[in-house]
Amino acid sequence: MTDIEIAQSVTPQHIRNIAAKLNITEDQLEYYGNVKAKLPLSLIDEKKIEKGNLILVTAITPTPPGEGKTTTSIGLGDALNLIGKKTVTVLREPSLGPVFGIKGGAAGGGYSQVIPMEDINLHFTGDFNAIEKANNLLAALIDNNIQSKVNNLGIDPRTVIWKRVMDMNDRALRDIISGLGGKAGGMPRQTGFNITAASEVMAILCMSTSFEDLQERLGNIYIGDTYAGKPVFARDVNAQGAMTVLLKDAIKPNLVQTLEGNPAIIHGGPFANIAQGTNTIFATKMGLSLGDYVVTEAGFGADLGAEKFLNIKCRAAGLSPKAVVIVATIRALKYHGGQDLKELTTENVEALEKGMPNLEKHIENIKSFGLPPVVSINAFATDTKAEIDFLIDHCAKIGVPVALSHGWANGGKGCTDLAEKVVAAAAKTTHKFTPTYSLEDSITTKMEKVARTIYGATDVEITAKAKGQLRKMESLGYGKLPICMAKTQKSFSDNEKLIGRPTGFNVTIREFEIAAGAGFIVPILGNMLRMPGLPGVPSSEKIKIDKDGNIEGLF
Repeated sequence: MTDIEIAQSVTPQHIRNIAAKLNITEDQLEYYGNVKAKLPLSLIDEKKIEKGNLILVTAITPTPPGEGKTTTSIGLGDALNLIGKKTVTVLREPSLGPVFGIKGGAAGGGYSQVIPMEDINLHFTGDFNAIEKANNLLAALIDNNIQSKVNNLGIDPRTVIWKRVMDMNDRALRDIISGLGGKAGGMPRQTGFNITAASEVMAILCMSTSFEDLQERLGNIYIGDTYAGKPVFARDVNAQGAMTVLLKDAIKPNLVQTLEGNPAIIHGGPFANIAQGTNTIFATKMGLSLGDYVVTEAGFGADLGAEKFLNIKCRAAGLSPKAVVIVATIRALKYHGGQDLKELTTENVEALEKGMPNLEKHIENIKSFGLPPVVSINAFATDTKAEIDFLIDHCAKIGVPVALSHGWANGGKGCTDLAEKVVAAAAKTTHKFTPTYSLEDSITTKMEKVARTIYGATDVEITAKAKGQLRKMESLGYGKLPICMAKTQKSFSDNEKLIGRPTGFNVTIREFEIAAGAGFIVPILGNMLRMPGLPGVPSSEKIKIDKDGNIEGLF
């Protein structure tokens, strides 16, 4: 069966029954129908958080065949519950862009899914809509201030970096001219749209710790400069109050369930290259308040999602994982070893061996944080015994626990070996993780430490444009913020064609962006696309609904 057929074959439990497993009473739930609900922030208990076991799921460098990080996360969560560990799986919300584009949804796969799969992959509880509206309110207020003679700040339209957003892939909106139509239409200027997941409002929501903190962060959004060169922030156009009001419900984590009836919290969904790539601090802390174990994931490979999860999110939230699962597939490792994409289902132990340095580098990266890695081999029917044996033996030789996971085919039962190894690794971890850099380091030193330690780069080159922006950020007092390195997810380097484990390369900082509200600096390596386009044959063409209202074609 397809993923959606599997999801629809299971009758979900009423959400109050799922909540009861976490000792949440009915009157504490904010119902969105019978199978999903929002949770009040009052359920977060800082004392319980300190005692919890946070498990991070990351992966090797992404490949076209995919690795199955979300499927593994859900399967592991179900498996931990099966072996008697009270576990909550905490994930990001999917964006409509990939759902209707090429990648598909993000609710897991096979028998390791969260449900209702259709709702989660579509409008869900309206969080993305609220983020979109808050973002676009600020954009409207900026243009209104430029146009108006009342309280005019003298904003130079040429410096405005704030764009509108829409949760859809639409390349035609990347670069546009707004304000046409004469005087009544406003001041014509060049601008564009980003996809909603790329909005700084999304990153801010995921980094916030209270309503007050959310409002302050929204006010700190840098939007451009005046004609006199003075920086302008969202608070200068008095946007933060109304923006926070629009997010009053989106701030609350969403409770759903896995196919096996275990609790799952899904909340927030920032990009993993230009933002922190993980669910909200609220959601993670909620999970740790309600369960003994929390399984969560970070976007893309460990060089992006896991690095930002630790250096940005965990540092800000005071969190520290007890173990890190690195998801790998045999076919992906063979791809990194040079095997042709069309031949990945053919046995090739030699290509697998050549691809192992990619996994080894991700293992090194996790160890650089002082955390124990556990390798999860996401199994496929095309994997051969020789390939499986080689990978398991190789991990044994380098002293890393490894488990063969069958979450897609068998759900929690297919991941119990992984669960046992994760519990064993977590039990030995009594210390906090070690960040890659100190916040007291200069921005340049921070970039060098991430590039050399995490990417394996030789050096960092900074363009003249970026050097000018760097001086400006330091003059604005942002030098002590963490950095969010934005680069391709397809390589350790800033060149997506350098797969495997490249060596002897430099990375180039092309320019910087300030995410002052989210609380980090964004050094940009290469061209970062924030408004994807649709493929030649979009996934939306296969999606339809029958006469009874049943959705077909989602994956």
